[in-house]
Amino acid sequence: MKKIRLKKKVIVVLLLFFVLIFLGIGLYGFSLRSVSQNDEVVFFTIQSGTSKIEIVEDLKTAGLIRSKTALLIYLFFNDDINLQAGKYDLNRNMSATDILKTISSGNVKVDTVKVTFVEGKNMNDYIKLISENFPFTENEIKEVLASREYMEELVEKYDFLTDEVLNGNIYYALEGYLFPDTYEFSENASIKEILTKILDNTKAKLESLDLENSEYTIHQILSMASIVELEAVNEADRARVAQVIYKRLGMGKGLGMDVTTYYAVKKALGETLTMSDLRTVNPYNTSESNSSMAGKLPIGPICNPSLMSIKAVLNPSDTNYIYFYANIRTHEVFFANTYEEFIAIQREVG
Repeated sequence: MKKIRLKKKVIVVLLLFFVLIFLGIGLYGFSLRSVSQNDEVVFFTIQSGTSKIEIVEDLKTAGLIRSKTALLIYLFFNDDINLQAGKYDLNRNMSATDILKTISSGNVKVDTVKVTFVEGKNMNDYIKLISENFPFTENEIKEVLASREYMEELVEKYDFLTDEVLNGNIYYALEGYLFPDTYEFSENASIKEILTKILDNTKAKLESLDLENSEYTIHQILSMASIVELEAVNEADRARVAQVIYKRLGMGKGLGMDVTTYYAVKKALGETLTMSDLRTVNPYNTSESNSSMAGKLPIGPICNPSLMSIKAVLNPSDTNYIYFYANIRTHEVFFANTYEEFIAIQREVG
C-alpha cells in the first residue's frame, strides 16, 4: 500500500511539475506578446553606450513590453543580438521579439530638416541660414567654403564648376552656384553633405537649360543672372535688364549697376552708397566711376539667382536699351535709350 501511495505522490508531483513548466512557458510566451492590438507609434531613443538591461528597462517604462524579466531571459538565450543606438519608430502592437529585431537591424529613424534658400540672397545669408538650422558656427561653414583643396575637388566633380571660381579675388567660390530651393537634409548632415545636395540640384537645373549656344561661360552667365535677379522682379523686366547688360558690354561701357557696388563694398542693399564706394577699384564693382571695369562683368556672381533670371540671360529681350533705373521701393524698372532720358527718369522717380 505504501508503495502505491508513493507512486501516486510521485505521479502527482511530476504532473504538477509539468503543469508548472507548461504554465511557465505559456506565461513566458504571453509576456513576449505585444502590449496592445492598437496601432500606436512610439518614438524610442537608445543613447550610445546604453546596456541591454537599461534598454529593456526603458522599453518597459515606455510601455512597449509586458515583462522585463521575460525579455531579459530571451536576451540571455540569444546573446548574439546586438542592440544598436539610434532613434526608432516602434509600435505598441509589435511583439517584444519584433521590437528587438527592429533595434538590432539598425533601421534607425533619421530626422530631417527642411531649409528654404531664397533666390537673390548671397552666401553670407546662406551661411547664416545653415548655421541657424544645423550645429555649425558661421565660421566653421566659412572655413569649409574657403578651403581651396575642397573647391578643387568640387571643380573636378562638377562640370559646371570651372577654374574661374578659384580666382583669389572671389569672395566665395560657390556664390551663385547654390540653387535657391527648398531642401530636406538629414539632421546629422555635414557641411559638405549639405553643399553636395544643393550642388546636385544646381547641376540638374543647369542641365535643363540650353547653355551651349551662349558665347559666355556658365560662370559669366550666372554673374549676369545674379545682377538681373537683384535689379528686376518680373520676367519681362529681367529679360530687358539682361539686354542692357549685353548692350553695354558690347559698347565697352561700364555696366554701372549699383547692386555690384553693394556687393563689392559688402553693404546691404538699401544702405547709402558713398562716392568713395562707387569709386572703389574692385573686380566686383561695375560702377562707371571704376574705369578698370569698363566693358567687363563682375569677377563672379553677387547672389544666388533663380531659374527665371538665368533664363532671362539666355533669352534677353529684343530691345535696344542702354540704361535702366530700378525703383527699390516699388520694384518698377524704367528703361531708356539715351543718357538724357535716364536722367529725366531718375529725377521723376526719385
